[in-house]
Amino acid sequence: MSISGPHGLEVDIPFFEIDGSEDGPHLTVLAGVHGAEYSSIAAAKKFVREIDVTLVRGRITVVPIVNILGFWARTAFIVPADGKNLNRSFPGDSSGTFSEVLADRVFKKFIEDSDFLVDMHAGDIPESLTPFTVFEESIVEDKSLALAKAYGIKDIVRQKMSGMVVTGSTTAAAAAIGIPAVTVESGHNGILDPRAVEIHCLGITNLARSVGVLSGTPWPERPHQLYDGWDWLRSDREGWWSPLCETGAEVHAGQVVGTMSDLWGDVYAQVTAPNDGTILFQTSSPAVSAGGILVGLAIR
Repeated sequence: MSISGPHGLEVDIPFFEIDGSEDGPHLTVLAGVHGAEYSSIAAAKKFVREIDVTLVRGRITVVPIVNILGFWARTAFIVPADGKNLNRSFPGDSSGTFSEVLADRVFKKFIEDSDFLVDMHAGDIPESLTPFTVFEESIVEDKSLALAKAYGIKDIVRQKMSGMVVTGSTTAAAAAIGIPAVTVESGHNGILDPRAVEIHCLGITNLARSVGVLSGTPWPERPHQLYDGWDWLRSDREGWWSPLCETGAEVHAGQVVGTMSDLWGDVYAQVTAPNDGTILFQTSSPAVSAGGILVGLAIR
């Protein structure tokens, strides 16, 4: 698919269409919405290479690298053409900036015709992350939760409409028009991690079986922990971030989870957890700008 943007910029996005011999649902799998999340990109490619097409019923669409400009530039989070986060730009704007045009084209080409959507992610370059899934409060949230459970990752976050910390995502835009959708995170720090790739591949295969687009018996439901939304802790000014808790740690309200200091080493802020929860991701880089994310705390 070719995308034209401002100033004549044009990019081609590779994708795969796998059509089954029998009727069935349409599952769309995205990866590389953030171009430096390599474990999820590798997993999408591996899933396509290893799938037995004779077992497909319906259609599977796989887009391994949505943010192709970010991939080639090795940029964390953003689209280099306009410096915007693509996963804050959906469902897009056909007359907007490049990221908004890209989101509009991706939404119309790949998402709005789907029966189910999975958006595969991994911890970006400055992110320490433990695997988790996210779905949005919506009219299809029960079906979205079922997708999350089918992926087999223990930690599942339900993002509430009130106080939503992530707006403009692929899955929020899909759920808003009645398409069950889930964001899945496995991998960390922009590293191509074979174990994270395997978690994604096993999860997407079982999910495809659970929705009937791939023949085979899904595994029994696995134990999971459901969280009631997020606290995203941010720095109010630039400084040196020093985390005091490991990623994946359970913390209690009021607990100090890290400190911010100036470049001379003087601590100017202790960062505390506002609620009981689990640190599902946190910034691993000491350098944090004003407003930068420090901790993603899933609320128990």
